[in-house]
Amino acid sequence: MTSTARIGAALFAVYVIWGSTYLALRYLVEDFPPFIGNGIRFVIAGLAMFWFLRRRGAPAPSARHWWSATQIGALLMFGGVGLVALAEARGVGSGLAATAVAAMPLWAALWSGLFGRWPTRREWVGLAVGMAGVVILSQEGDFAGNALGVTLVIVAPLSWAFGSVWSQRIPLPRGAMATALEMTAGGVVLLIVGGARGEQFESAPGWDGWLALVYLTTFGSIVAFSAYMYLLEHVRPALATSYAYVNPVVAVVLGVTIGSETLSGHAVIALPLILGGVALVAVSTARRRPGRVPTPQEA
Repeated sequence: MTSTARIGAALFAVYVIWGSTYLALRYLVEDFPPFIGNGIRFVIAGLAMFWFLRRRGAPAPSARHWWSATQIGALLMFGGVGLVALAEARGVGSGLAATAVAAMPLWAALWSGLFGRWPTRREWVGLAVGMAGVVILSQEGDFAGNALGVTLVIVAPLSWAFGSVWSQRIPLPRGAMATALEMTAGGVVLLIVGGARGEQFESAPGWDGWLALVYLTTFGSIVAFSAYMYLLEHVRPALATSYAYVNPVVAVVLGVTIGSETLSGHAVIALPLILGGVALVAVSTARRRPGRVPTPQEA
């Protein structure tokens, strides 16, 4: 396979696979408890990556690395993915969840202010545009009368954004090993919280649930992340991180077509506003830090 073909395959993975995980999450929570199901997924994916990296000669992480990874894993896997899964289990459509989560870079820009990097004027404009989209999205049908669903899909990207910012300020292993530890530790947190809140299987999971679990574990976690790491090494950062603008669109299209979800005019207006705000923030950030390659946590 030529390098061009590899890059195309990697872009397909981060565009389509990561965009499809929102619909896969919906199928997962129909058969699996939201926290326990995702806990199983991340523990398996994290341990598989850890084993592979160790076999490739990666150094063993220290206890300090594990503690840092537990903090980030709790914020990303539990606070980010787990709360989105819980929102979808409470009736929020996968396309709407993806649209709300697309605002994550906006929240990250605000969190960065707590560490001395307040948004520029252009970034504040992007924040205002994106937040207007979030407000409009909250009027969408699945959110009407669903205060918990709205809260969950707002808190989830807030948690992911804070974890992204915080990950740059604590000691973590280099490269993919950090993600392996974060997925493993975050999965354990999900399992613990799921057990503490009394999550149980109402019945044996069906084929849809098992297929969703396998898909999220292998393709959503291992394959897509490996593709993203490949892109970071071989293409410009702007192209590698362009999935952030494509994933919500893919999720909405799959939700409406395959998932039989319905959208009103609110979501149609909100999505371009949110993505437009994110684009303004991204352009401003790139100008302030030219040539910097983003970490997976930031992206």
